[in-house]
Amino acid sequence: MTSLDDENLLVTQTYTLEKITGNKVETLLEGAPVAPSHVGDASMPDYAALRAEAVTGVEGGGLSFAGQADDSFFLDLRVFDLLYGGDLSEVGADTLSGYNVNSVALQVPSAELTEGDDPVVGVWSTTERPTMRVQNADGSQRYRGNYVQMSRLGMPLVNELVVPAGLKDAFNALPPAKDATVPEVVDRVNDPEVPQLIEAIYGIPAPEAPREDIFAIFLTGIDGLNKPEGKVTPGEMLRLNTSIPPASEPNRLGVLGGDTAGFPNGRRLADDVVDIEIQALEGAVRTGELVEALAAGDAVDENDLPFQETFPYLTLPHSGSGDGAPTDGVSAGGGGTAASTAPDRRDAAAAPSSDGSSPVLPVSAALFGVVLAGLGDRARRHRPGRCSVWPPC
Repeated sequence: MTSLDDENLLVTQTYTLEKITGNKVETLLEGAPVAPSHVGDASMPDYAALRAEAVTGVEGGGLSFAGQADDSFFLDLRVFDLLYGGDLSEVGADTLSGYNVNSVALQVPSAELTEGDDPVVGVWSTTERPTMRVQNADGSQRYRGNYVQMSRLGMPLVNELVVPAGLKDAFNALPPAKDATVPEVVDRVNDPEVPQLIEAIYGIPAPEAPREDIFAIFLTGIDGLNKPEGKVTPGEMLRLNTSIPPASEPNRLGVLGGDTAGFPNGRRLADDVVDIEIQALEGAVRTGELVEALAAGDAVDENDLPFQETFPYLTLPHSGSGDGAPTDGVSAGGGGTAASTAPDRRDAAAAPSSDGSSPVLPVSAALFGVVLAGLGDRARRHRPGRCSVWPPC
């Protein structure tokens, strides 16, 4: 298989991309091709070129992609095992090395995202499904009823690390605009559980509550960095100041490393969100200094494969010709034959243009991964999930 219209490619997927502004629905793409999964080198001798064919231009300067990619998160998931084993012994293995995810990436002109002179946007994703699933006698299924929100993501790991188990269902059902109406959620942000656990396990004193620093990071944006102008309704979203240009030498610790173009000002693929968030929860934003005892974090500082320099930026997937993901779920390395480069399919640069016109910002989304999307943009196959930005539609 050497192209998306190759006769040997027996099954193809397509998707529809819609832009929703208030009650107005505009179809931007219909029947756009999904990149096929990477079967292996014998079947797909030049997968990079094959995947590049699935990059579709959008009128107005945007780009869209849907298909398989290497999992863009890098971390040691043993953070959930009593915070790295209770003695920092369980670190250093990229648990997600060698795994692929189905991914969606959008590149949207910043002028499509911002409102007036305010350069800050807030981004969150929502997954919806019908209220009823009907099982037919022949084994087929059909879905009925209104679509309801069953999951949401904004700031990475907030749903997993900050919101406690007893509140996750309520949190997943809410839009960010209603977060402040649930005092239990706000209380958890003002007094998060993780620092208390770290104090109990490692003896590192938890910062005093209320945590106005965490409240700003997760619910309003940080003054002078990515807080929207005017009155802000507290809501958990990933906020990005689109006027800050990309860093020439990015720091994996983002703002904590002196790099204001990085997390929590948006989230770049190479930002080490686990290390950043643990340091933030431990008060590093408040003090301006890293907590030395946890400075090494999970000892996984970069992805198992380099990210691409051009859209869709996500690394090519591991293929059936490689060793695949580690069988023990812990060992780093993985397998696969994913390359780190692909033909340049950009219609516009990611950095601000020299003539002062609006830059085009990379926008990516992945299962268990990065979520950024345009103003009310919604990518869908069958029935869509919906991605919204501040202010909520």
